Amino acid sequence: MNIAEIKKTTEQKMQKSVEAFKQELAKIRTGRAHPGLLDQVHVEYYGSMVPISQVANVTLLDARTISVQPWEKGMGPKIEKAIRESDLGLNPSAQGDLLRVPMPPLTEERRKELTKVVKHAGEEAKVAVRNLRRDANEQAKKLMKEKQITEDEERRSQDEIQKLTDRTVAEIDKLVAAKEAEILAI
Repeated sequence: MNIAEIKKTTEQKMQKSVEAFKQELAKIRTGRAHPGLLDQVHVEYYGSMVPISQVANVTLLDARTISVQPWEKGMGPKIEKAIRESDLGLNPSAQGDLLRVPMPPLTEERRKELTKVVKHAGEEAKVAVRNLRRDANEQAKKLMKEKQITEDEERRSQDEIQKLTDRTVAEIDKLVAAKEAEILAI
């Protein structure tokens, strides 16, 4: 493995960390409805647990209401129960085959809690990025000890990896700030 490969794999892993963080942020709900909100809710379907999106059509009715249309007749009550029992704090109502899932407005206290959750998730993402930086620097040091690269090349690679880390951390900070603004907006 050479320095270019180390940088490339480190950059790819850092991008994966950012993508995972974005997915984590998508799960944190604001006052607005979002079909992806129900992605982590699973329902029993012929003996196995599957995501709601695999047994029903999940769409938005309006900015604060998610519509869930089961594909099979008997699935409505099961889906309703699964949504009610999830930790999302949602209360679906059935209208024939269609389930309406209204988003309750967030209280000021809940908004502040959610911003803390967002900051915590951001810190975890930054720690993951810093761990990747440490691993890359250790690989470069190992190459230097094996006399495959010079000290100057090792130092230069550390500087480049640090710049990559700084860019990635700045991207995470931007995502955190944007999500906080979205949560605190009434």
